[in-house]
Amino acid sequence: MTETETRRASTRSHRPRPRAAPAAPAPPPDRGRHGGITPAYDLLPRAAVETLIESACGLLADSGCAFEPGTEAMDLFAGAGCDVSADGVVRMPTELVRGALASTPRSAKLWDRSGAHYIELDSEHTWFMPGMTCIKVYDLADGEPRASTAADLAQIVRLADALPNMDGVCVACKDVPNSHIHGEINEFAVLIANTVKPLEYLCENAASFAVAIDMAAAVRGSHQALAEKPYFLQIVTPLPLAYWSTHSDQVILAARAGIPVSVGTLPIGGASTPITMAGCIVNSLATDFAAMVLAQLTRRGSFIIGSSDVSFMEPATGAIGNFTYSSLADIAMHQVRRHLGLPSFTGFAGHSVARRFNQDAVWEISTSLMQAFFSRPATLDYLGSLDGGLTFSMHALCLTDEIAGMLRSMWQGVRVDSESMALELARRVGPRGNYLAQPHTVAHCREQLWAARYLGPNVPVSSGVQLDRDLFERIDEDLRRRLAEHTPAPLAPELASRLAAIQAEFAAKHPL
Repeated sequence: MTETETRRASTRSHRPRPRAAPAAPAPPPDRGRHGGITPAYDLLPRAAVETLIESACGLLADSGCAFEPGTEAMDLFAGAGCDVSADGVVRMPTELVRGALASTPRSAKLWDRSGAHYIELDSEHTWFMPGMTCIKVYDLADGEPRASTAADLAQIVRLADALPNMDGVCVACKDVPNSHIHGEINEFAVLIANTVKPLEYLCENAASFAVAIDMAAAVRGSHQALAEKPYFLQIVTPLPLAYWSTHSDQVILAARAGIPVSVGTLPIGGASTPITMAGCIVNSLATDFAAMVLAQLTRRGSFIIGSSDVSFMEPATGAIGNFTYSSLADIAMHQVRRHLGLPSFTGFAGHSVARRFNQDAVWEISTSLMQAFFSRPATLDYLGSLDGGLTFSMHALCLTDEIAGMLRSMWQGVRVDSESMALELARRVGPRGNYLAQPHTVAHCREQLWAARYLGPNVPVSSGVQLDRDLFERIDEDLRRRLAEHTPAPLAPELASRLAAIQAEFAAKHPL
């Protein structure tokens, strides 16, 4: 047996009888909210933030952003007075960029499958989601990484549907055996079928996105109803300052359909952008701003927000890494977007470069998520990704859900008033009294409690059932129980048939 198999066998033989997880308290009505309660952390002075924004606008005006020639995007830019070269480089006047930033909405609602509940995408909330687009998973039977499939995606989505602090679901892993346009569309169908929560979608082909819009409209009942209650957020991923037609076409499609969009590149400082933090940030912001201009030219008032993540090359190896560099730059990016009043998507936190769910992964996931307490991204949607984003771990996703609950407890802040200070009670009890039997203790002992499943009161102690059960074992038990017991709300048969018909119609028109 391998070391992994031996450990799992030992875990199963010594594991106590599974216990039902304690019922979590009902979430507060606005549980994702932190704005106005606890302040975010501002790393940079205000003047530095404004300099970064001005420099990004200046880069678009002087150097420009590349788009694929012959696309509709080029016509829109030319019609707005941009300098459009024959090779596709678009130079955008600063006043046009500033106007696009001003006309971009500061918030949008993302509704669940039923259309009854939503999450608010803005600078005042943080939402947690699994992802994204890993090409491998860790097999639950032997713990080894392997190519991911549609069945793996369905299982991860069902788990996310069951986890209390996962607010939405995106394409956590790819259907690798079907890495073509039909497979992309099926991934969206898998999301719809296996969770009631709001969705994020990412695809390589604009045609896939168009079919996803039709499928989401079927869920809502019409395209107009979908525009009024968007069911998913589209993620568009250009290269730094370079958009292929699939990227610009997706931006245009989304603007016309009323679909919220997050546009972000993954720059590599020292390779695709300058290696300095400020240089990488400026290039990233300029990439985001270019898409925001295109969206506003397509339909003024479109909700499209930049979400570029800043990362850097390790000089010794050429790999993407350096936790402190990326972490500081991420905090700065969130501050810049907050300064503009805009949400900041796809936060840096919650994933790891570790190749296994081990001590290294737990350290990086925990440390980066604690950073999110201060940086406040609108979404954290790399949760559960390991091995530099290549491999998805359901055990890691469960840990991030645990820490998300802790962050939400901390974001409630410190209440300071006469009831919470309890001065009259303290005077009455006196310096030698105790508070165990006081009604005040009973009334407030659980009002800001972190309902931890694996940590907190569930950390191993010197006696009792938790003895010698490490973090992996506690997570593994909860993970397997949730997979065995949770069934997402099913689709109505007529809706399932309609979705299948949309997919079949596209496949007939576009055979592989």
